[in-house]
Amino acid sequence: MERSLLGARVATYVYFVLCGTLMGAWVVHIPAAEERVGISHATLGGLLVLLGLGAFAGMQVAGPLTDRLGARVVVPATAVLCGASLVLPGLASGPWSLAGALLVFGACNGALDVSMNAHAVHVEKAYGRPVMSGFHATFSVGGVLAALVAAGATSAGVGPVAMMAAIGGVSIVIALASVPALMPAASVAPADEGSGDDEEFDASGDATGASRASAVRRGTTRRVWLLAVLALMVMLCEGAANDWSALHLRDVLGSSTSTAAFAYGTFAAAMTTGRLLADRLVARFGSMAVLRHGAATAAAGITLVALGPWMWAAFAGWALFGLGLAGAVPQLLSAAGHADPAAAGANVSRVAGLGYVGMLAGPAVIGWLTHLVDLNHAFVLLALLCVTTAVGAGVLRAEPDPAPRGETAGVGH
Repeated sequence: MERSLLGARVATYVYFVLCGTLMGAWVVHIPAAEERVGISHATLGGLLVLLGLGAFAGMQVAGPLTDRLGARVVVPATAVLCGASLVLPGLASGPWSLAGALLVFGACNGALDVSMNAHAVHVEKAYGRPVMSGFHATFSVGGVLAALVAAGATSAGVGPVAMMAAIGGVSIVIALASVPALMPAASVAPADEGSGDDEEFDASGDATGASRASAVRRGTTRRVWLLAVLALMVMLCEGAANDWSALHLRDVLGSSTSTAAFAYGTFAAAMTTGRLLADRLVARFGSMAVLRHGAATAAAGITLVALGPWMWAAFAGWALFGLGLAGAVPQLLSAAGHADPAAAGANVSRVAGLGYVGMLAGPAVIGWLTHLVDLNHAFVLLALLCVTTAVGAGVLRAEPDPAPRGETAGVGH
């Protein structure tokens, strides 16, 4: 049993790396696609929205489908589709074909994202202790891997289409080879399922068991949407950091372009490091404490960025911001999946979907605010969102952690 569970965990790592690599392979070729198609930055920005819309749609379809068919079916299927669709943006020759390609690739990537997170929830439940943040750390590793492969391919004279086709093809082979290690679909009792008292009636003739079950369902749904709102705020902050961290150093603090690039690198490295450590922190202190103190740390970090007049303060602030946000999304997705194991996919899709809206909105919201205030002062909004997340972290109290503090399941990391 321990061996098969370890295999399922390793397979989940593999799919997270694949998802990050496939998305990264597109991201590193955005400049080449823009030049080939002959579009402006503004047009490209509009087309990238279609990528997000496709991802959102894919998430909403894949979540319930994963609950119905099982992750062992949906995860590899969506990975194959995602690998096959990666080459489409590279083949696009005009704005309309690029729009369609991004919509399809976004939908496949979003579907893979949700289905593999649903599988990760079941793996975590079987382990009996937190392992979700580690999976999300390997997604970041996939992005780094894509950048390294792209750099090597470019220096070797390999074109974007050939490289994207090669990465997609290799990903398909790896995805299919990893299928046997995935956990099979299991019968899980919904969170609202009672102890067989649904047919008990009180003196007035009302079905008290059914009423109780209905109340639990409503409570679970309400809690999942609260988790989704927190995910929206956290991922809005993350999206803003992705697009505005380097510009902050260059435009506000007057650094060179090469130095400014290290702002995002600092944020990303801190986030990856935080995710590698988060599972141990959750096991010791609980998911609520990790979310609350992490959001508070992120608020302090972005405040330092907004108000600090020195370069070192900006780097320290971005590091704290990434470190604080690192464990937030994995804990929110984990809580959504554990709220009702029978509907893990659907619940994860709600939280991930609304969070993705925040990721897309973050850069735009900050950009809009720069018409009213300086860029560094616009970051005050991010600090307020982090403080709100810290206050709302109590929603995680309603769901027990996968294992009591300090408990292990006898399977090592």
